[in-house]
Amino acid sequence: MPLQFGIDILIQQSPEWKNKSIGLLTNHAATSTSGKYSRKALIENGFQIVTLFSPEHGLDADGTDGAKMEDGIDALTGLKVISLYGTKFKPSKEDLSNIDIMLFDIPDAGTRFYTYLWSMSYWIEAASEYQKPVYILDRPNPLGGSMTQAEGPLLNEQVASFIGRFNIPIKHQCTLGELALYFNKTQHWNANLHIIPCKGWKREHLFYQWNLPWIKPSPALQNIEACILYPGLCFFEATNISVGRGTKYSFEWLGADWLNLPAIELIWQNLLRSEMKMESIALKLPNALENKATKGFRIKIIDPNSYTAVMNGLLLLKLLKDLHPQDFKWMPYPTQANPSGENHLSLLLGIPNAETIFDLPLQSWLQQITKWLKITSWPNEINKFLLY
Repeated sequence: MPLQFGIDILIQQSPEWKNKSIGLLTNHAATSTSGKYSRKALIENGFQIVTLFSPEHGLDADGTDGAKMEDGIDALTGLKVISLYGTKFKPSKEDLSNIDIMLFDIPDAGTRFYTYLWSMSYWIEAASEYQKPVYILDRPNPLGGSMTQAEGPLLNEQVASFIGRFNIPIKHQCTLGELALYFNKTQHWNANLHIIPCKGWKREHLFYQWNLPWIKPSPALQNIEACILYPGLCFFEATNISVGRGTKYSFEWLGADWLNLPAIELIWQNLLRSEMKMESIALKLPNALENKATKGFRIKIIDPNSYTAVMNGLLLLKLLKDLHPQDFKWMPYPTQANPSGENHLSLLLGIPNAETIFDLPLQSWLQQITKWLKITSWPNEINKFLLY
């Protein structure tokens, strides 16, 4: 059976509430399987969308990472757009005053610190508070749904933030519809929640099996390879090593002028050869002085189905830190959700004081990381909420 997204299924169903006033949280990356923008497809099929809401990166899904997004008007539909990555993350009572039905359709990247998931959580929470029916148009997880590929650590809610509100692993292997059901139950929202499942997806299917073109969900995830690497390479945002944002290899590349590439190559030959290939490439970064290229290396995954993104990302981070004790630095990463940018590694990992763990000797560090990454409880916790 060809893959169909929740948006495709909803249009086929043509529910009686389509004539009610609908608020839609969406962006440009949300399309039908035929490639039509979801908001356009819904309106053309008689759904009475009255207001649009947008997440991080804005309605066009092209805004700078972490930058404040303003309200606006959608050029495609002429509808008002209320930003949920500006002065607020959750719609207000006033925002929803003329809305009968709350609808959500945004593709995900399968990683806990990807913020669309948390925009959905606030959307459902608001639906509960203001007693509005809420419908999630489900989509497959591009990283697949096999629970054997889930990777921790689980979030310690002492470091809850907009890149991790609740206690789930970094690589969760769920669809947003499944997590919606899980949060609605475990957070005791008891919202009037409905999931429109997709069809034709099997949990073992990564994006490669969808037989559809990649639509980047945000500027930096330009292809599925970047999406697969993202759960591990995003940790480098908390350092002075670049992940190549603003280049054609964003989240496929690591670089800094002081990297000892021969030493990194030697370690790769001994430790990482079965997981990835490395290719030395210098890139011109957007803010580089005098248009100077920065040296670094591109990562190519050998087997996407078995690649342990979180473990490999943490291992690379530890090795590059230890190889360059004079040059490596932890750095703040300011965003609209965390203006100071402090504690970014802890917020990403979901572990308090995460930086201190990387000062341990390698063997002790490996023991600690192994303990972090064990998430044997997760399949049992999430199992009854799985839809596929």
